[in-house]
Amino acid sequence: MSDKPIVLIVDDIPSNIKVLANCLKDHYQIKVATGGSDCLRLAVSDPIPDLILLDIEMPDIGGYEVCQTLQSQPNTQDIPIIFVTARDEDSNEEKGLQMGAVDYITKPVRPSIVLARVNTHVTLKRQRDTLKAIALKDQLTDLYNRYYLLEAAEQRMANAIRHEDPMSLLLMDIDHFKQVNDQHGHLIGDDVLKSLALLLTENCRKEDIAARFGGEEFVILLGHCDQVFAAQKAESIRREVEQLNPKGLSITVSIGVAQFSINDETIERLLDRADRALYQAKEQGRNRVIVAEY
Repeated sequence: MSDKPIVLIVDDIPSNIKVLANCLKDHYQIKVATGGSDCLRLAVSDPIPDLILLDIEMPDIGGYEVCQTLQSQPNTQDIPIIFVTARDEDSNEEKGLQMGAVDYITKPVRPSIVLARVNTHVTLKRQRDTLKAIALKDQLTDLYNRYYLLEAAEQRMANAIRHEDPMSLLLMDIDHFKQVNDQHGHLIGDDVLKSLALLLTENCRKEDIAARFGGEEFVILLGHCDQVFAAQKAESIRREVEQLNPKGLSITVSIGVAQFSINDETIERLLDRADRALYQAKEQGRNRVIVAEY
């Protein structure tokens, strides 16, 4: 698969699409939409475009409305939009920029200007994406960090309430991890953490979130999942960890499982129930799974 950035060109006139595509085809992957509804569909299909060149006047859904819709959706609001239009009045450009577009190009287009502006905004987007990833990811394990987990969990809880959809959480701790660091050093300890993180990633579905919660504690937030399935998942992970042997070391984990309840007014309360179950697992000898009571 090409690693070139993706530009989605949206215009209902084929000749306009061809002109823009010729400006960019040597440097970008090109997607094409011939109307507003087609644009909205392609904007959320993998791979999501890095930038959209959007015509204003289209027969089905106008460019301003398309822009407004894209800006209102969490999964498309960060895609930079450049309006490309024959309208050259200052008021039109002002309106486009106020709606969230990053730039405004008038027709007839000049190829060098199109390429330069697209280059600029794709570069800025990729820099923002990198900074966002750094802010939301744990740098050692490449899992999500505590901050991201708490933010995402609040949204997931709201959805679970709205759709009456089960959601569960696994809180796990590497047993006797301090001894690993004391006996083998922190570099080996880091390798153990990274090995466990990779195992957790491999056990996650698309709708799950795995995060390093702090130190040797990890969390998996399981969407569309009741406590029966969550307990089965936890037990499967526990057994896999027993076989992991990172750097030749035998490690185990203790896991607390909690299903989201209507009584869990905040994510902290759900975590607290999982933490109490985790504490019971440790008290009962470690290397085991305990399911929290509601």
